[in-house]
Amino acid sequence: MSFKTPNHIRAEFSAAMSAMYRTEVPAYGTLMQIVGQINDETLGSDVAQSLNLTPEEDTDRISQERHGAIRLGTAAELAMIRRVFAVMGMFPVGYYDLSVASVPVHSTAFRPIARDDLAHNPFRVFTSLLRTELIEDDALRAKAETALTARSIFTPTAIALTTKAEDQGGLCDEDADDFVAQVLETFRWHPDARVDAHVFDELIAAHRLIADVVSFKGPHINHLTPRTLDIDAAQTAMADRGLPAKAVVEGPPRRKCPILLRQTAFKALDEAVRFPDGAGGWVEGQHTARFGEIEQRGVALTVKGRALYDDLLARVRADILPAADGSNTAAYCAALDQVFEAFPDDWREMHDQGLAYFKYGIGGLSNVKGDTAALLDKGILTLSPIIYEDFLPVSAAGIFQSNLGDEARDTAQTASQRDTFEAALGAPVADEFDLYQATQDASLKACLAQLQTAGSVA
Repeated sequence: MSFKTPNHIRAEFSAAMSAMYRTEVPAYGTLMQIVGQINDETLGSDVAQSLNLTPEEDTDRISQERHGAIRLGTAAELAMIRRVFAVMGMFPVGYYDLSVASVPVHSTAFRPIARDDLAHNPFRVFTSLLRTELIEDDALRAKAETALTARSIFTPTAIALTTKAEDQGGLCDEDADDFVAQVLETFRWHPDARVDAHVFDELIAAHRLIADVVSFKGPHINHLTPRTLDIDAAQTAMADRGLPAKAVVEGPPRRKCPILLRQTAFKALDEAVRFPDGAGGWVEGQHTARFGEIEQRGVALTVKGRALYDDLLARVRADILPAADGSNTAAYCAALDQVFEAFPDDWREMHDQGLAYFKYGIGGLSNVKGDTAALLDKGILTLSPIIYEDFLPVSAAGIFQSNLGDEARDTAQTASQRDTFEAALGAPVADEFDLYQATQDASLKACLAQLQTAGSVA
């Protein structure tokens, strides 16, 4: 039997998700227009050369690149979504404890892992599991857990096709098309709440995110994020187009050589919902859940580089936190720029200091002998950044906070546990640093083998 590849299923699901979200949240279409225009302008400018992107790998995927985010309520939901994403060639990478910013979830990112798979389609979904133990009121916690265990967020056909793919090692074209359509239903917006307005208000009082996860039929995709090559230009363009953009871009400051991940968003929209009245009717209401986000991705940092980044960001945030109303944006950005002067803004310097991961290419053939540094000095080897495919807990929490209300910021929470999350997931999460290191090592090995074959190095 001929199976559709996971890469093709993932690409089709990503496109279907984008089309659905554009219909549900028209402002997302505006975001796509903004990003497309800015990316075209950037790739046609002198800036493109300094970004040092790999042709046919980094540049070709940009227009179709996006990530989504969902919030699940139970361990069973998390375990099932792992199986669903595996059919698409997406696997859990990284563990994120968002209690650092008083958000009651812990998370992973489902994404492709291999370099070729990422180049084909890098769709990723930041997936969070609600920590119901953080609902302090025992009676309210019981109501929330009852509501969550009573729902089924996957269609019977989606479950059956997932099992079929596992049993036979893939899906034929017809089944794969049906699988995409069925799984899309899990992410669709449903305005009819499963709890009454009183319970919803109680959940809101506990935490807005808890209300969003518990109250509805499914997890509904809460944002879909295209990738831009110039997020500051995108931020300005959002304001020019009348979108209510966040005051501050989350993540590191603007740099000549981008690192990690920068994110911004337009704030969540008030949407009409209905609550059951207990007598067979409905009560009209409102819920704030879904928003639009834009990201700019830079080079993946090593353990050493990430430690430096985390230290610098902590120094900034110890002195000043960005206000949701934008009142201290200039001061926060100035502090960020000043403190991050300690982080090298040059590809070669980052490479030589072991701060970031790179792919190697062949710049020319010569009889030069020496180590990697000597080959780079002579232009025999070239560098291009390995793009960061993952997320930043503080940035993710900052986006959540901007769309959930700032009152959550000062509420202390108990740190979550990776082993508890992995037990719910039913599998370990991959270490992102190991994946980036493997990509770098394989790239260098392939280049050195090519040079040795050509007689360019000893």
